[in-house]
Amino acid sequence: MNIVVLAGGYSHEREVSLSSGSLIANALMENGHQVIMLDLYFGTSEAVTFEEAYQKLKKDKYEYKVKKQIPDLDALKAQKEKPNEMIGENIIPICQSADLVFLSLHGELGENGQLQAVFDLYDITYTGTGYLGSAIAMNKILSKEIMSAQGILTPEWEVLEQSDEPTSPVPCVVKPNASGSSIGVYIVDNQEDLKQAVKEAKKYSPSVLIEEKISGREFSVGVLEGKALPVIEIIPKTGFYDYENKYQEGATVEICPAEVDPAIAEKMQETALEVFKALRLEYYSRIDFMVSDNGGVYCIEANTLPGMTPTSLFPQEAAASGMSYNELCNKLAEIAASK
Repeated sequence: MNIVVLAGGYSHEREVSLSSGSLIANALMENGHQVIMLDLYFGTSEAVTFEEAYQKLKKDKYEYKVKKQIPDLDALKAQKEKPNEMIGENIIPICQSADLVFLSLHGELGENGQLQAVFDLYDITYTGTGYLGSAIAMNKILSKEIMSAQGILTPEWEVLEQSDEPTSPVPCVVKPNASGSSIGVYIVDNQEDLKQAVKEAKKYSPSVLIEEKISGREFSVGVLEGKALPVIEIIPKTGFYDYENKYQEGATVEICPAEVDPAIAEKMQETALEVFKALRLEYYSRIDFMVSDNGGVYCIEANTLPGMTPTSLFPQEAAASGMSYNELCNKLAEIAASK
């Protein structure tokens, strides 16, 4: 197939996206596809069709390593002539003339359903969940409301809008409502730190979620074509599973299959499938969990475009089920092309 791997974009998670996209592009090329990787935000002035882009922009190999620093979006805007246009030059016509767009986007526009809706309007075939499920899953508050209504256990929460003052007891977890990769997430143990954490989180989202802190172990479960993958446990060497611990090699220990009571593992897999259905997700996703010290299984959130970097969880879970990275990428492309 002729495949555009779409990465980057105007997002605090663009570094992760570019790293994922590089590996995906390489895997797809090794599988025999014609592939180009484009940055959603910047696009290209060098071509208006896939064939032109392939001739002018193709590479033998893509390489990108996630930097420790979260990207400065103001600096990013300064690099573009029309900074408020979120879809870069010629992205739409090139994607229209390709057989498939493999979405390697994380956060904001890439995962919140807006891009998926645009692509639907242009009849562009893409990987992952459609606009509705993407919009639901990216909204942490809406996701928790749906999970709670479906009887799925999730930590208690409070929502803060604009000038609201927090009333939640500590310790707790503070999160922007629509962000990923643990950007803007803080675990706080006192009221003074809570106010500062809320202030910082509001830099990433006007709505902030304050969640009950669950003491215990952290896990994740991938879902692929209606089946739950093996459970993976996440053990950061220091602190919690934040942006740096997620993407810097050696910062976190991941165990897959997780060394956990089989009954608890089965409960997480069953719940992952329930969440997948409740949030209207499609084809593949990754569902995150905390298991409390007394064995309670709490669903935290869902990820509609799981990371595909060297340290990412979803590929490790696929590998534990017997599927190589190249096979996984090819599988996701084939699923999308057949829909």
